[in-house]
Amino acid sequence: MYSSFLGKEIDTKALHPCYFFYGEEPFLAEEFIDELKGALISPDDQDYNIEKCNLEDQSWMEIMDLARTIPFFFSSWRVIAVSLSVGKGERLSSTEEKILKDYFSSPSDQTALVVIYPGKLRRSAPIFRLFSSFPSALVHVKELKPLKGRNLFSWMDKKLSLLGKRATQDAMARLAELTGNNLARVKNELEKISVFVGEKKIVELDDVNAVSGWIKSFYEWEIVDNLEKADFEKSLIVLDNLFRESVRPEFILGLTAKFFRDIFLAKLWLKEKEKDKKAIFKELRPQIQERFGNFYTNKFRSFFSLVERFPMSDLNDLFSELKEIDLKVKTTDLNPQTLLEGFLFHYCQLRKEVRTTSKERD
Repeated sequence: MYSSFLGKEIDTKALHPCYFFYGEEPFLAEEFIDELKGALISPDDQDYNIEKCNLEDQSWMEIMDLARTIPFFFSSWRVIAVSLSVGKGERLSSTEEKILKDYFSSPSDQTALVVIYPGKLRRSAPIFRLFSSFPSALVHVKELKPLKGRNLFSWMDKKLSLLGKRATQDAMARLAELTGNNLARVKNELEKISVFVGEKKIVELDDVNAVSGWIKSFYEWEIVDNLEKADFEKSLIVLDNLFRESVRPEFILGLTAKFFRDIFLAKLWLKEKEKDKKAIFKELRPQIQERFGNFYTNKFRSFFSLVERFPMSDLNDLFSELKEIDLKVKTTDLNPQTLLEGFLFHYCQLRKEVRTTSKERD
């Protein structure tokens, strides 16, 4: 069986007793496990010879005992996948180190151990130091970085090829824009698009927009709606959901900046009397149409209430803050979610001050 992860056919003679994967794209490790299952174990035996372990529930002692035990339903190979938790999974006691060293001094034949740490990992972390200390013939250590640019497109190409399809560059670029580089979501969308196009062999831009275009509009709606309401707690929940869905920080920043740009443009057009409110709203919120009745009326009033009451000086400050966050996301290791949470707190506080000042004037 061909392994897209290894880039070659799986050779049982060349497999390592253990694969230690760490990084922000654990989906690649999950794919590799599926490839091992398909190549090493018959479908009838997979329920018995695929073991999934989690250090939250099991100890290294239990896992190593399992690795040494021949399964009751004997198969020539078995695969044991071990999931570590971020933070806690970095640590190892002296007893645990000894248990692991004892096992790798004489690993079980025809047992593939796959250990996955789903996040960034310090090279000084005990778990990394231990697994990287073993000979490369015993343990294959690899960082799983998020795929971007050409690497992401190449991965899409391989997945589409397995589905009997190809895609134009524009189509792949659009899908990357909509889904980010979350490989699980990209794979899911590719499969849906493949079904959608039917017998057609080439996936085009219009196909991606037809099947996956809702993703961007949904995220944009969530962000805009909560920024308009300036509800800090709900905004945090939406932000956390977006990061859990692996939406790119740059995408969230872009939509957030667009929200404030729309307010800025509306203020400018009203001041210069270039357009009336209906024309402005139609241009900036084209998805909300007058035929929507009360929904349109409420959104119209909410938007222009914000436009009229939000000071230009505060808008300039928010633009500067977003620009600084964008720079930090691109040039530092600071957590983008934490940076955006801080921005939301500042923004919601400003909105409270604006409302209070407006009431005092009224």
